[in-house]
Amino acid sequence: MPIYAYKCGACGHAKDVLQKMSDAPLTDCPACGGAAFSKQLTAPGFQLKGSGWYATDFKGGASSSTSTATAPACDADGSACAAAGCPAAAEA
Repeated sequence: MPIYAYKCGACGHAKDVLQKMSDAPLTDCPACGGAAFSKQLTAPGFQLKGSGWYATDFKGGASSSTSTATAPACDADGSACAAAGCPAAAEA
């Protein structure tokens, strides 16, 4: 449940209230009883810092789906590529 900040426009009384998102906003000030109690716009209660959590979280050993094979380097006459089944050798 989120915490909402309220402030009375008549007497200046401020209060943080724990409410469900589906609850109706409060309108009556608990200090003076006036109908000028309204929600305030506040900053979120969390911060994202660093270069990104995707780069550091969930790191582990390489899985089989993300492994990469290195292709052999082609020599001058293309024989190494042809032996390895390289598609570039078929085009030459």
